[in-house]
Amino acid sequence: MTVPRLVVAAPASGSGKTTVATGLMAAFAERGLAVSPHKVGPDYIDPGYHALATGRPGRNLDAYMCGPELVAPLFAHGTQGCELAVVEGVMGLFDGVSGQGELASTAHVAKLLKAPVVLVVDASSQSRSVAALVHGFASFDPQVRLAGVILNKVGSERHELLLREALEEVGVPVFGALRRTPQVATPARHLGLVPVAERSSEAVDSVRAAAEMVREGCDLEGLLALARTAPPLATEAWRPVPSQTRETARPATDHPHGPIVAVAGGAAFTFSYAEHTELLTAAGAQVATFDPLRDEQLPEGTAGIVIGGGFPEVYAPELSANGRLRKAVAELALSGAPVVAECAGLLYLARSLDGQEMCGVLDADARMSTRLTLGYRDAVAVSDSVLAPAGARLRGHEFHRTVMEPGAGPAPAWGMRLPQPRVEGFVQRGVHASYLHTHWAGRPEIAARLVDRCG
Repeated sequence: MTVPRLVVAAPASGSGKTTVATGLMAAFAERGLAVSPHKVGPDYIDPGYHALATGRPGRNLDAYMCGPELVAPLFAHGTQGCELAVVEGVMGLFDGVSGQGELASTAHVAKLLKAPVVLVVDASSQSRSVAALVHGFASFDPQVRLAGVILNKVGSERHELLLREALEEVGVPVFGALRRTPQVATPARHLGLVPVAERSSEAVDSVRAAAEMVREGCDLEGLLALARTAPPLATEAWRPVPSQTRETARPATDHPHGPIVAVAGGAAFTFSYAEHTELLTAAGAQVATFDPLRDEQLPEGTAGIVIGGGFPEVYAPELSANGRLRKAVAELALSGAPVVAECAGLLYLARSLDGQEMCGVLDADARMSTRLTLGYRDAVAVSDSVLAPAGARLRGHEFHRTVMEPGAGPAPAWGMRLPQPRVEGFVQRGVHASYLHTHWAGRPEIAARLVDRCG
């Protein structure tokens, strides 16, 4: 595989790498290039902006949830038919899983992809010191090819000159210098940026502004030439098959009229991985999207439901007002049909959310909290469910500011050791509901198990 590629990293969160990465994707796409967008780690929101910039699904590369061995195959899957790939990093360049070295860091993924790294540096409060900062990042791990810098939040032409002169001393090329501009600011709230689906035309304007800023301030020809220096990557593209052994995989054509699996979407449920739908389709399902904010009925013939993450707490009154759909979801869940709910889906299935009536499938009430729960998790299935057999081990990610106050009802879904030993989630009838976000590319049998339970 020889697709040209770049990794856009930063010394720390907040340096502007999302704006720069999205702007680069859009600027290159405007030139007519087929650009493949990627994001390191579990983040759902940034890939939405990447998709808007490129017209292709934003895809995650998560060496923790999917395993390092799947990073290059998933990358190859996403880049098929593309002329350039831009990978946005996560946090600081070398920030990985706590206590596990480089695992799942941007640096780790860059090495797995043999990709050159461009460091986005917030230069707003420094001049010559930028050289010491960049020199440290360039020399910290010789296996990471830090090939250049894009200076962000530059104050003036004089400031830019001082920064460029300093970086000449350490021999690191500067591929761009970007001024501060409010036009590209993306609104944020309690869990990060506001998703694309909630901003519509405003998100389009933000992406266009980022592209314009990058066009004016970056050496696009130089960055494209740098991307083309990435060496061949010896890997086979991941394929969305419903089990880990390709010999037993069933192509979608085996089930031209398979069971309908309804997947929640719309502004309240924006968190999903593209590979989940691909795996469900490969397992024989017909995937139909529904919007719990707008649709009063599930898609006709629905045999199973997947409700991923998002921001139901922002739309609790509207979700509550859609009583017909809540009743339809509850009736299907109570019938024993498979229902998989992650985080936002868990809240939607609860009896109430911040005092607003929800589906009432679970004997539990949810409310907003001031405490952020965030981090990767090693989990073991406590109960047999549509998602996994009891005893199965799986890696996932938690990210929420809500808490559940459960009654004395169903069996728990997962057992975890961190941040403290606990059980979490709910399993009852065909329902598996939990705060844990999962990435099925690392466990493709989940899709086949779900579709099989649809009957």
